[in-house]
Amino acid sequence: MPDNSVFGQNLFGTRTPTDQPYRYSLWRYILALLILVLGVLYALPNLYPPDHAIQIGIDNSTASLGQKSASQLTNLLEDAGIPVKMATVIEKGTATEEDRRIQIHLESESDQIRAKDLLETRLNPVGMERQFIIALNLAPTTPNWLRDIGSKPMTLGLDLAGGIHFVLQVDMQSALDKQLTDEVEKATSQLRDANIRYLPGDEFIVDGAVQIGFVDASRRDDAMIELTETYGPPYYLLEEMEIQGAPGVQITLTEERLREIEDAAIEQNLTGLRNRVNELGVAEPLVQRLGSSRIVIELPGVQDSSEAKRILDKFATLEFRLEANSNDRPSQIEVMPYEGIDVRLLKEVIVSGDHVVNAQQGRDPETSAPQVNMEFDGIGGQLINDATAPNIGRRMGIIFIEQRPVVVTDYVDGERVESTKIETTRRVISVATIQGALSYRSRITGITVREARELALLLRAGALAAPMYFVEERTIGASLGEENIDRGMLAVVVGLVLVLVFMVSYYKIFGLIADICLTMNMIVLVALLSALGATLTLPGIAGIVLTVGMAVDANVLIFSRIREELKRSAPAVAIKNGYDRAFVTILDANITTLFVALILLAIGSGPVAGFAVTLSIGIVTSMFTSIFVSRGLVHLVYGNRAVRKVWI
Repeated sequence: MPDNSVFGQNLFGTRTPTDQPYRYSLWRYILALLILVLGVLYALPNLYPPDHAIQIGIDNSTASLGQKSASQLTNLLEDAGIPVKMATVIEKGTATEEDRRIQIHLESESDQIRAKDLLETRLNPVGMERQFIIALNLAPTTPNWLRDIGSKPMTLGLDLAGGIHFVLQVDMQSALDKQLTDEVEKATSQLRDANIRYLPGDEFIVDGAVQIGFVDASRRDDAMIELTETYGPPYYLLEEMEIQGAPGVQITLTEERLREIEDAAIEQNLTGLRNRVNELGVAEPLVQRLGSSRIVIELPGVQDSSEAKRILDKFATLEFRLEANSNDRPSQIEVMPYEGIDVRLLKEVIVSGDHVVNAQQGRDPETSAPQVNMEFDGIGGQLINDATAPNIGRRMGIIFIEQRPVVVTDYVDGERVESTKIETTRRVISVATIQGALSYRSRITGITVREARELALLLRAGALAAPMYFVEERTIGASLGEENIDRGMLAVVVGLVLVLVFMVSYYKIFGLIADICLTMNMIVLVALLSALGATLTLPGIAGIVLTVGMAVDANVLIFSRIREELKRSAPAVAIKNGYDRAFVTILDANITTLFVALILLAIGSGPVAGFAVTLSIGIVTSMFTSIFVSRGLVHLVYGNRAVRKVWI
């Protein structure tokens, strides 16, 4: 017979007779209720599935997109028998005409495909330059009052939302050629500064090495002394050799330097690609290295790959050069066509697009012609100021350099073989007289609307170290993503229902309390995933299913402990001891699992990271509901009267 005169101490320090009611602090009930309300508000957007939509934007047109255009497009689709839910005008970035988009919400995926084909035919007639961008999209349908409080649905991964999977090959040869060109400029500049004359030539790069010839051996010896410190081990191999019968030096890049160039090219391209993907407005994209020279990109929710491909694999930059004078040597001059005439520009680049920190598409206030407004970084601003200040009245040219992958078809032994090569186009887009010293701001004119928009985007995103081309493209349809979601949710629901039924049948009222806590745990988990912007993937759903088991496992430990305590203690003492003594076991088990989940999150990617995210968040929410909320509900049922018997 238990001693009912023993005093127990509850979780909050209030000492009460074990056979008398014990209190549970009111503020803890208020906190649990507040978290539940917030959980419902931030989980609610997930009940609103996105609409299949079409998004129309300006490509190379001077047209204006507004509400009138939206109404006209809506009427066009409805006249063709395609029902339209709604059409809205959205703006991105700056509020210029080119930044506006029309988004048309449709009933189904089939209507979406039909609408795209119809609009392509009407807005971009065959044989004419494309005027509008028409892209497939999934438009959110969350009510405005939920958006106003920052509530949004969970971001779905590629396997659930559908989307595009790209693998790009980085052209390492172009990166190496660019580095060798820089080495030529650096070496010859160093020799000029030291007054060491070398033989001029059009080809300083031979067989992947830099070769420089001299008129006699004495100048070659002076060059060796001058270049030794700059081009020594472990990155360079400097050696004497004969170059077309004349004494010369050869600078060869070592394997260590080549690996460094490859790594730098990949890292710079990764940064540039991430910035470009951000400009596309894709939620939670994946951009990561694959092997030594490839990059994988996943764009969840993107259904039309044409616009993404047009931006992602484009390598474009600018070069600012002064026009040549009559006393400049021919080897320093490059002749290029511009508006029907030849212009003579110095080969030396004043500043390139690498130094642009911001670029925005705009229009000339006087002529309304498209232009790009640029801002240089500190180095770029200083370079262009140093070059233009002493050359007022002299002309300066801007060269637009673009590299695109081109598929080339050859026939080897009668078999068709396709390969991808990089095609480089260079053209002068502006030649203007320097009216005053330029500084950190400049503008580019003489380009089309499309070129202005894309050039601004590419300059903002940052230059790529080397051009790339697509070697793999895989599209996951939205319907397949919906099937994954349905199956995943079915697994969650079946598992949840089985657990709920088992807990009620086995633990009676305590089981019902555990079911309430488990339901709250799911609501709070979904709310946190939504609020934090975490990406839900198919493995992430598996993490949710595991969380259901772990959440109820804590209650099973507590209830089993209470049953053991009831054999030797009064109900009030048994309940208190059951929670207190099971707490340490639950904490140890959950913390070790949380550590594993965080390690997976830190070192994993893709499916592994998706699983780790939901598991780690689920552990925290299950600890809160299984211990904090569960104890409060037990106190609510058994804490307001003297406890003689409990149903467990």
